[in-house]
Amino acid sequence: MAAEAKAPTRRVSSQRTTAELLRVIFLPLGQLFAFILGSAVVLGLIVVVLSFLLSRDDPKIFQTAIAILPQVIIDGIVRGFLFATIALGYTMVYGVLEFINFAHGEIFMVGGFVGAGVAYLLNQWGILSNLPALLFVIITVLIGMTVSGLLAMGTERIAYRPLRNAPRLVPLISAIGMSLVLQDMVRLIATNTPLGFNARFETPNFGKPFQLASIPLGDRGIPVLIGPKAVIFIVAALLMLLALNYLVNATRLGKAIRAVAQDRATASLMGINVNQIISLTFLIGGALGGAAGVLFGMNIGTVNPYMGFIPGLKAFTAAVLGGIGNITGAMVGGIVLGFLEAFVASYLSLFTGGNFSGASYADIAAFSILILILIFRPEGLLGESTTQKV
Repeated sequence: MAAEAKAPTRRVSSQRTTAELLRVIFLPLGQLFAFILGSAVVLGLIVVVLSFLLSRDDPKIFQTAIAILPQVIIDGIVRGFLFATIALGYTMVYGVLEFINFAHGEIFMVGGFVGAGVAYLLNQWGILSNLPALLFVIITVLIGMTVSGLLAMGTERIAYRPLRNAPRLVPLISAIGMSLVLQDMVRLIATNTPLGFNARFETPNFGKPFQLASIPLGDRGIPVLIGPKAVIFIVAALLMLLALNYLVNATRLGKAIRAVAQDRATASLMGINVNQIISLTFLIGGALGGAAGVLFGMNIGTVNPYMGFIPGLKAFTAAVLGGIGNITGAMVGGIVLGFLEAFVASYLSLFTGGNFSGASYADIAAFSILILILIFRPEGLLGESTTQKV
């Protein structure tokens, strides 16, 4: 009888656990889509108001601004997912060690070079052109993730672990030094191989861009396009978000990571190998950065040893904007930053009569956001305020 009485309780507990697990894994996806929609609406309202005010002198400004708005939103989403995938690596490491790995941009760059190298070999072997595009993406991303993850784990062992108990500024300096070392190591290797400094990222035929709409402007229409590579980038980023949420919230490794993040000493007393968990955290963060590097190189068509510096800093900005240490916050911060960059790049020249080039000022806008968020909301959009006793 006792066993029969306990069975319903166990079943209810199991159902509750499953529901909680689904909520933890899929709720961030809902939050992300809400922020995408909200950011698009805010961007649209800003464009409408500004273009209406400026159209008094030139009526064509309003028509042009509205016509290119859908394409700007698409470009903002693609840029945002790039920053978000890199920012996930920053967030993983910071969540456990409260340490900013400024070499993460170079881990991203190495992933891009590995992908370009794999593509070069496939092309030399004569199988690249006949390889299905999706299979090519899977192969290059998996290899790029593996190499970048192992490299990140190696940098933790060599450059960070010996300094774990040092003053907080010391590991930061070590990270910057490791960043420079990785840049020049890749430059040395690349310039002595057929890839070269600006390595071309060969790809099979992905097909033509998808036309989502055509916006009428005068006697012609402006197409709203998204490329197949950009679609793959977005889908891959969403899958990484779901996989990371599942890993952190539904696996034994995830529980160990959260325990180490909360209290390393207590986690060690409970039998958790803290050094191993930290190494695995770097492995996961590096693998995410490597995947982003492969997909980024695939999208732009070339890679170089210094390509990780600016995207790495922007991804750090995205992580801070969303709430560094918060997985969903990293994605949200990336999306918001992507919309901001797309807006500045597309509209600054139009709204200033060509006096300022939007592409030149997009970086300024991104880093201005970093300064503002650190001043007014250092915990980020989804972060929580914390106090520290001294």
